[in-house]
Amino acid sequence: MSSISIAGRAEWLNGEALQALLAALSADGEEARIAGGAVRNVLLDQPVTDIDIATTTLPDETERRAQAAGFRTVPTGKEHGTITVIAEGRPFEVTTLRADVETDGRHARVVFGRDWQRDAERRDFTINALYASASGEVIDLVGGLSDIENRNLRFIGEAEQRIREDYLRILRFFRFFAWYGKGRPDADGLRACARLKDGLERLSAERVWAELKKLLAAPDPSRSLLWMRQTGVLTAVLPESEKWGIDAIHGIVAAERDLGWEPDALLRLEGIVPPDKERIEGAAKRLRLSNTETLRLTAWSSTPPVAHTMSETAFAKLAYESDRQGLEDRLRLALAAARVKAAQEDAALLEAGGYARLLRFLAAWEKPAFPISGNDLVALGAKPGRSLGQMLAQLEQEWIEGGFKLERDALLERAAGLIGGR
Repeated sequence: MSSISIAGRAEWLNGEALQALLAALSADGEEARIAGGAVRNVLLDQPVTDIDIATTTLPDETERRAQAAGFRTVPTGKEHGTITVIAEGRPFEVTTLRADVETDGRHARVVFGRDWQRDAERRDFTINALYASASGEVIDLVGGLSDIENRNLRFIGEAEQRIREDYLRILRFFRFFAWYGKGRPDADGLRACARLKDGLERLSAERVWAELKKLLAAPDPSRSLLWMRQTGVLTAVLPESEKWGIDAIHGIVAAERDLGWEPDALLRLEGIVPPDKERIEGAAKRLRLSNTETLRLTAWSSTPPVAHTMSETAFAKLAYESDRQGLEDRLRLALAAARVKAAQEDAALLEAGGYARLLRFLAAWEKPAFPISGNDLVALGAKPGRSLGQMLAQLEQEWIEGGFKLERDALLERAAGLIGGR
C-alpha cells in the first residue's frame, strides 16, 4: 500500500455502478482493484477513458457475481481471464489475476492466480502496473509511483525479457514515452529495443500501425521519433522515412499549437515520408491502412506543390481539380515548414504569409458545379459516346480556364457551335 490516493482526483471512482461492481467482486475473501491506465492517467492529470479492473475471482465467478449484482456481461476474452461488464451503459474490462507461463513474442499462455505481485510483474511498464482500491488508495508493487513522479518510462524487470514476451512492447515503449515520458528514455529500454528490433517482423501489420498512429497522435512525438530513428526502430517499421527525415515534425507540432490545429497523426506521418504516390501506396498496403487513410495519403502525394505566391484565381483552378484534403495537407505542411525557416530567414515570413492566405481561401472556398451535362449535349444533337465525353471535358476545361464565369447559356451556345462544326 501507499499513502497516495486518487479518491479526490477521480470523480468516476465514486460512481455507484463501479463501486457496486467492486464490492460484488471483493466479497467473501476475494478482492478487486482498479488497474493500469486509469490509475496512471489520474496521477498524471490526463483524461481517463477506459477503466479496467483486476480481480482474484475466476472468470466464471466474475460473470456470476456481476450478473447477480444486476450487470450484463460479455465474455470478450474469457480464455485469457477477461470479462467485459456493462454497468449503466459503460463497459468495464474485468480480468482475473494472471501469470505468464509461456510466451512466443506475440502471444502468452497464462495461468490464473491470486498473487498481486506476480500479476504486476507480468505487465510491461512500471507506470502501467499500479492498482487502486475502491477507496482510491494506490498500490504500487513495482516502483511505478516514483517513475510517474519523474516521468520515467521503465520496463518492469529485465527489459529484454519483457520484449521477448511480446515484441509489440518495443513500439509501446516509444508510444508511452511520447505521451508520458520526459527527458531521455530509459537507457536499458533503449538498448533492448535496438537489439531486438528484428522481432518487429513477427507482428501483424494492424498491430504495428495501431501503435504508430497512437504515437503520432501524442501532443509532441518528436523526441520519441528521434529515439526511434537512433535505435533503428523507425526504419524497421517505416522504411519510407529513412532518407526523408523527421525534422518536419517540430514545425508541424508548433503550427498545431500556435494556430489551433488539432493534432493530426496522418498529417504528421505525411511530414516524415516522401510525397511519392507509389511508395505511399506500398506503405499503405504493407501497414494495412484503412481505405479512408489510404485515400487521404495518396491524394496528398498526388497533389502538386503549391507556390506561396499563387494568385487566388489560379489557386481556385487548382482546388477545383485537386482533392481538397490533399491540397489542405500540402498547404499545412508548407506553412509549418515556412514558419520554421522564418525564425532564421526574413524572406520566409512572406512565404508563411502566402500559405496562410491560401489556407484561409481554401477554408472559405466552395467548389462550383459545372453548369451543363452530357444530357444537355445530347439534347443539342450530340451522339452518345466517347466523342461526347471529350466535348464535355473540353467545355469544362474552358469553363475552368475562364475562372468559372461562363454561365449555362454561354456554355450551351459554345456546345452548339462545336456540335455543328462536326
